[in-house]
Amino acid sequence: MDLRAETPLGDLWHHDFWGGKLSSNTSHKSYRPLTVLTFRINYLFAGGFHPVGFHVINIILHCAISVLMVDVFSILLGGLQYSSKGRRLNLAPKASLLAASLFAVHPVHTECVAGIVGRADLLCALFFLLSFLGYCKAFRENKEGNHFSILWVLASVLLGAIAMLCKEQGITVLGLNAVFDALVINKLNILELIQKVLHTDKSLENVGLFKKGLLFRITLLLSGGATMLCMRWRIMGTGPPAFTEVDNPASFADSLFVRAINYNYYYSLNAWLLLCPWWLCFDWSMGCIPLIKSVSDWRIIALAALWFCLIALICQALCSQDSHKRRILTLGLGFLIIPFLPASNLFFRVGFVVAERVIYLPSIGYCMLLTYGFSLLSKQAKKKKMLAAAVLGILLINVLRCVIRSNQWRSEEQLFRSALSVCPLNAKVHYNVGKNLADKGNQTAAIKYYREAVRLNPKYVHAMNNLGNILKERNELQEAEGLLSLAVQIQPDFAAAWMNLGIVQNSLRRFEEAEQSYWTAIKHRKKYPDCYYNLGRLYADLNRHIDALNAWRNATVLKPEHSLAWNNMIILLDNTGNLAQAEAVGREALELIPNDHSLMFSLANVLGKSQKYKESEALFLKAIKANPNAASYHGNLAVLYHRWGNLDLAKKHYEVSLKLDPAAPGTKENYSLLKRKLEQLQKKGNV
Repeated sequence: MDLRAETPLGDLWHHDFWGGKLSSNTSHKSYRPLTVLTFRINYLFAGGFHPVGFHVINIILHCAISVLMVDVFSILLGGLQYSSKGRRLNLAPKASLLAASLFAVHPVHTECVAGIVGRADLLCALFFLLSFLGYCKAFRENKEGNHFSILWVLASVLLGAIAMLCKEQGITVLGLNAVFDALVINKLNILELIQKVLHTDKSLENVGLFKKGLLFRITLLLSGGATMLCMRWRIMGTGPPAFTEVDNPASFADSLFVRAINYNYYYSLNAWLLLCPWWLCFDWSMGCIPLIKSVSDWRIIALAALWFCLIALICQALCSQDSHKRRILTLGLGFLIIPFLPASNLFFRVGFVVAERVIYLPSIGYCMLLTYGFSLLSKQAKKKKMLAAAVLGILLINVLRCVIRSNQWRSEEQLFRSALSVCPLNAKVHYNVGKNLADKGNQTAAIKYYREAVRLNPKYVHAMNNLGNILKERNELQEAEGLLSLAVQIQPDFAAAWMNLGIVQNSLRRFEEAEQSYWTAIKHRKKYPDCYYNLGRLYADLNRHIDALNAWRNATVLKPEHSLAWNNMIILLDNTGNLAQAEAVGREALELIPNDHSLMFSLANVLGKSQKYKESEALFLKAIKANPNAASYHGNLAVLYHRWGNLDLAKKHYEVSLKLDPAAPGTKENYSLLKRKLEQLQKKGNV
């Protein structure tokens, strides 16, 4: 609703990313009003939910970010140098172009670009980079930092705040700016600083900590960050969001050891996705990654490999005699680790296990380290052409993987099925494949996937509900009732399951239980038009006509375009002889839903019985124009002509009706009566 014009713009600042009130205890707490604002602009210009414009903006954003990356990498790899005219120099043009190219075509970014909600990560990254570049501009006049522009530092903090309003990760740019300031502007030797701190050396001033305004600038960054967090907390109103065990099972483990070891395993999986982005999945939750519960699990090797590589890089970043190498490795690790911290589970529980979108920003550090590794190999390699061919090969493989993955994102079916080979233990993947098949009418195949989803996650109430629905439609009512009863037992406030349970109980002719289930559904979801509609059908079956009409009226009040509820009201009033009231309801319904042919048909029947033949004929013809293959429409129009005395037209529409449905109830008998009447008239004419 936040995308629609009728929602005040001010509401965006009090709603979470999914449109719920941020202060609500049930809110997801993802606060991204600027991202939602861009969706709203997209919606306005597209005139509705037309996806092309949304995708075009995502692609433009990724292109802009990739171009900005050339500038960012030129600073990270080549250093911050300005000409006498104040123009920044690119001292590593080839390396920065290679790193930006690796970033631009990294397959792990496909989710952010191809998935509409990835807009949050793209906008966050854009303002993140602008904040970093703005911070660099603060030293345009004097790169040593003795003189700097406070305005540019403040502008950098403001851009960081904008990045955070696009996605929470954006605030981490302030930490990176501080690291950059210390390493590049102040040329701090971190190892030397640590040694002096540990030995309480009084010569701390000599390491540059108090020189060149570093402490002042870090104070500005800290103040800006603290202000952002305070405002964010005030707007949020309540504590952090409540996630479930299936979202992030490791965070619910009782043992600190199990939590720590699994968090580290998740980090290694994220690192593997950066290194080898071949196994990509839209969802890594619901059992996709089983918990490591003991050190005998072979997956411990992945943790060991990750920390071996990280410790080796950290040692080189701290202990190398080459200051250029120290700077690049430290900045690379900073860009790899700092933007990932909000997703690390270290500070608060997150609602996912692994998410490809959250490594959009950390991939900057990966691309930087990989490029630096290639540059070191290039200096030592004798066959430079082979190395260049290998680099080109990596780029082409990534492009190919991006093309394959983008094609998978083009349709639900391809996206969901692609996940089956990556996460066969993920109940949500099986559920989504099943739902997609059910939407296409392939119920038999859908049942198979729903059953597997329930087997993998015996508490998966949505899979139980959908499976129960299909079984209900196939008249396998006992099993459907069992599944739906279990679903509401697991989640007592699951309104949809209560309603479906009521429908099954109604079919089993257990009317009192069905009525109770419907009212329980309405208790948990006050505005539930479909439930009122089904409650009306129950009352109609019990001949409680007033209650039925009231229930259907409630459905139409909550959802004015509820065609079935309007139709049932018209038909019930017609069948009980209340033609005037049926006509009034029919006219009211058609004013709200003027192009609904089923309403035209029902009202035409009422008008025909009221001997308003001309108006009835017009509605029948209009309904037939909208749905020419409905046998009942032609059959009832024929009855109208039969009553009216237009026997030739009656004969024509009887024949059309029987052609469309030879077993049409009552049509054969009426047609036989008409033929006899025509024969009698013909005999009289001959006499």
